[in-house]
Amino acid sequence: MKEKSKRNCDNTINIALLLYDHMLATSVSLPVEMLRAGEAVALQENRKAPRLSIQMVAESIKPISTRALIRLLPDTDVESAQHPDFAFIPSLWRNPRPTIAQQPKMLKWLSHIWQQGTTLIGGGTGVCMMAETGILDNHPATTHWHYVEQFKRDYPQVDLKPDFFITQSERTYCAASLNALADIVVHIIFQIYGQNAAQQVERNFSHEIRKPYEDQRYLEGAVDRHPDELISQIQFWLQTNLSSDLTLNEIAQQFGISQRSFTRRFKLATGVNATQYWQKLKIETAKELLAASNLSIQEIAFHVGYQDQANFTRLFKKMLNLTPKAYRAMVRKKLFSND
Repeated sequence: MKEKSKRNCDNTINIALLLYDHMLATSVSLPVEMLRAGEAVALQENRKAPRLSIQMVAESIKPISTRALIRLLPDTDVESAQHPDFAFIPSLWRNPRPTIAQQPKMLKWLSHIWQQGTTLIGGGTGVCMMAETGILDNHPATTHWHYVEQFKRDYPQVDLKPDFFITQSERTYCAASLNALADIVVHIIFQIYGQNAAQQVERNFSHEIRKPYEDQRYLEGAVDRHPDELISQIQFWLQTNLSSDLTLNEIAQQFGISQRSFTRRFKLATGVNATQYWQKLKIETAKELLAASNLSIQEIAFHVGYQDQANFTRLFKKMLNLTPKAYRAMVRKKLFSND
């Protein structure tokens, strides 16, 4: 019988953070702090929101040396660890091979929890731990740029995607950098606690340098799940014509399709309706312009297809719970503060 996680019986989310010598401490500390922040936001809104049970897991109960010279003490060894819903595999400093060779129990445990339904999140060279178990064979992965060629030699069965900062395949996520790992954590917070918690964590940790999770990851099977070439053409048109003031009905007519058929096929192909999709594209572009340009809010509104600044502001606030002016002030403060 497959073992079940606590999540299934008492509304608890079990998180495991793997520890081993020469790991980057931030690969563990950042996910923990972000996840705890998401939990706090959710509990403020709903006292019945899932609680996090977090364990640091190692081969044995002894202090772990990190690159930052911070020594971490595991909560448990792999033989006594709770079954996690999510397990984070931290990045290693320099060549990961020697450390991996010293983790036979950890590798066996990783394989076991994967088979039992755990979602694995690997950061940088920590992805090599996942690859060593064979979990990533015939699936996409990414890793730190410096070890791409070595990874290809060591794990030829893995479909390496070095041009992507994030890959997602079934229950495995791979991040090429610490920033990409932060994006995955925001995505997981959204899965657990919803949009508001994810947005608040993103604002407080990394929103000024982020692109949407979906824009930077390689998702295995995504093309296979979206075979509608006409909708793909329309998506490309929408992405490259953000300033257009055409209605979706007029756009559908341009492509020789009725609005009713367009609406049905777009939702079927992408999982979201066309209006939401285009609005999100516009707002994400507006966020980048607010952060990185000196254009006025009126000019940015025009740039993303809104002739009425008030309508643009209303939509922006609805999606982010901040006005464009407040968003720009917060982003600029984080980007340029001397603190």
